[in-house]
Amino acid sequence: MNEQRSRIMRAVRSKDTAPEMLVRRLLHSMGYRYRLHAPDVPGRPDIVNKRRRIAIFVHGCFWHGHECRRGARLPKENAMYWSDKIARNRRRDASVIDALFQRKWLTLVIWECEIRCADLETRLRTFLARAAHEEQIDDGEPE
Repeated sequence: MNEQRSRIMRAVRSKDTAPEMLVRRLLHSMGYRYRLHAPDVPGRPDIVNKRRRIAIFVHGCFWHGHECRRGARLPKENAMYWSDKIARNRRRDASVIDALFQRKWLTLVIWECEIRCADLETRLRTFLARAAHEEQIDDGEPE
């Protein structure tokens, strides 16, 4: 791998990325409170509300193998390494979502390419309303 590519890859952050910060600001402006990267929750979701059992992941399209243009494009150099790495990431993501599902957590994956979509706020509101509804059912309150 050439030195420039190494420098670029080292600069990629796993926490507090620009897409994640946008989602966090939007949630906060909606009055929603949360914790970040909870180590005791499978997969250390980007945004967590333990009381409501909600986990939100903000995935980078390239790193998590999204099927959009950006996610489908692999580097030409060391292509086998990157395809294997992204396949492992996808398997890990599926395993984490399954582990959360088994624990009766609701999960939402927001892809990097979806951040600037006009319906992101609507999608978040729908997800949070669904979580609130399921919380009422779990508490035994009538619908």
